[in-house]
This record gives sequence, C-alpha cells and structure tokens, in this order.
Amino acid sequence: MNLKPTRSSPPAQEVSAGNLRELQDAGRAIMQNVETVIDGKHEAVQIALTVLLAEGHLLIEDVPGVGKTMLAKALARSVNCTVGRIQFTPDLLPSDVTGVSVFNQAERRFEFKPGPVFANIVIGDEINRASPKTQSALLESMEERQVTVDGTTYPLALPFTVIATQNPIEMEGTYALPEAQRDRFMARISMGYPDSDSELAMLDSRDTNSPLALISAVVSEETLRDMMLTARAVFASAAVKEYAVNLVRATRDDRDLRLGGSPRATLQLIRAAKAQAALSGRDYVLPDDIDSLAVAVLGHRLVPTSRALGHHHQDSGPVIDDIVRRILAETPVPVGVAASDRFPSKPFESAASPPAPSVHAVSTRPVGSTGAS
Repeated sequence: MNLKPTRSSPPAQEVSAGNLRELQDAGRAIMQNVETVIDGKHEAVQIALTVLLAEGHLLIEDVPGVGKTMLAKALARSVNCTVGRIQFTPDLLPSDVTGVSVFNQAERRFEFKPGPVFANIVIGDEINRASPKTQSALLESMEERQVTVDGTTYPLALPFTVIATQNPIEMEGTYALPEAQRDRFMARISMGYPDSDSELAMLDSRDTNSPLALISAVVSEETLRDMMLTARAVFASAAVKEYAVNLVRATRDDRDLRLGGSPRATLQLIRAAKAQAALSGRDYVLPDDIDSLAVAVLGHRLVPTSRALGHHHQDSGPVIDDIVRRILAETPVPVGVAASDRFPSKPFESAASPPAPSVHAVSTRPVGSTGAS
C-alpha cells in the first residue's frame, strides 16, 4: 500500500454545465445501484450520497436488522475505490484500526503494517460496541485525514470517508460515542423499518441470493474526485451562509439544549448543502437545502437538557429532532440573493435554474422555504 504523502485536493473551481450534468448522471447511477439492494429508503440513500460528495463522514443509527451495514456496503461497492471494513467489538484495540509497527527480523528494523483505516471508504460496523479508547482511534483520521503511530504520521489517500453504523445506546453491550467523535460525523441518519410493500419485495428478491453480491462499481475513483470538486465549487451566497450561522448559533442559546452546534457543524452544513444543490442540478445553494439537511447534520451533535428529555430517558433522538425543527421554524429565511453576490465572472445557469433576484429579502416561514424534512 502506498503510504507516501498525497497531494492536497486542488482548490475549488467554477461550476460548468458539463460538470453538473456529469455529477447528476453519476449520482443517479450510484443511487439506482444502491437502491437495488436497499428497498424503499430513497431519502436515506440520498443523504448518504450527499455526505459522500461533501467529503464528510456518515453515521447510520438504528436497531439491528434494518439494513445499516447493507447500505454502507452497497454505497462502497458502487464506487471503484479501496474499501476497509472494521467490525467493532469490546476486545478491539486501537492498533487493530490504525495499524501497528512490526519488527522485521531479516532487515532488523520495524515496519508499519497499515490497518483497515487506510482505505478510501472505511465501513465501521457497530462502532459503539467498542470501548471509548478504541473509538478514539478514528478521531485523527476523520478530522485530519492522517494517522500517527509510534511518532510517525502517515497521510491517508483522498477521498477518505468513514461510514459507521451503530445500535441505539439502550441496546445491550453498547458504549455511547463521545461528543468529540459524534461532531466529526457530517450527518446521522436512521433507516427505519420498511413499509409492507418493500418488505414483501425484499422476500422475493432475497429468496435465493443476496442482491449485494450482484452489484458492481458504476463510478470510478477519478470520477468521484471530480464530483467532489464540482460539489465544493457550488456557490453559497452571503445570505445563505448567514442563515446557516444563525441556525447553528440558535442551538447554542436554546433553552432546551445544554450543548449546541459547533463551528464545525456550520461548516459541514454548508458543505452538505452544496452537494445537495449539485445533485439537484443547481450551481448555487438555496435555504431549502439547509432546511432539508439541518436535522441530519445537527441532530447528533446536540445534547438536550434533562427537562427537555423528560420521559424519553436515553432515547433523545426524537426530542432533538423536534428541537431542530422548532429552531428552523423560528429562524428568519433569506428569500433573495443579489446578483452582485454571485461569482465575479458570469456563472453557469442551468435551464432549470431561476434567475437570481436583484434584491435581498428576509422573511419568516413559510415564505420561500419548505422547512425541515
């Protein structure tokens, strides 16, 4: 495995019509590929793809048996890049994740044997079944895209994404993820139980074999890098950025939260919104992109007060989701973007893109926004 330092990603560039069309076509191919395995979970698959294009990490949380690992593996197999799998257990050691230095008797020196974290897509299955010490082995790699072992730092190849699954914390044998690690995940999603039609279709499609064994890569590693660059170059106006900042700051001052969103949350909310806008065929971000991703991007970072938690005890997910939706409803929405706020040069406008309004306007809901999904 090549552990030489890799060149940093090139700076963002202006989005062209061709770039957006290629991104949409490739994104559609990935989603169709994944949905041959995952039935009736279009929204979960879409957010997973959005996180991948936004160069973030994804946390999939739900009860056993609903397809968490299947989604992670299907997404990884849809891209022709290296994949590492880590099965987290109580006896897993940090060196089992990062790698270890082994003494070479023939050459009389230590050699570094890289762990499964040295891959483009790392699947961490049941991450909250390992001890906090082992969970922390991912902290450096998730934030800094590097691993330090025995005083030597090894850069990770780009792209690098962690897709982790976990069971609800009230399940037997689980350890709650520390706040610092939860904050490194761009988004958290839940699969939920399938509807009756999807479950019946699953019985037919998986009667003789697993559909996961039948799918193959539909996008190359180079194409994925290009898609990430295109998503990064999507335009976010000053008004939209201010809206994202206001949302996250509101979580810090909310009466029902004792821990609000971090500056990293604001940054990742904008990055995810750019990726979603690109998948929608737009070269600019709308407030609706922020709204539709706010629960997934902010929810797992927030800690409710005991008063807000009430009778829910450890199951704080529904409480936090409701708090985020309330904050969304209370935060004024920018409904206009000045033409001067666009790129200095003439930007690409897709055929489906509406012309940018000539004035700024700020309104409260429901004007110009659909709210959280």
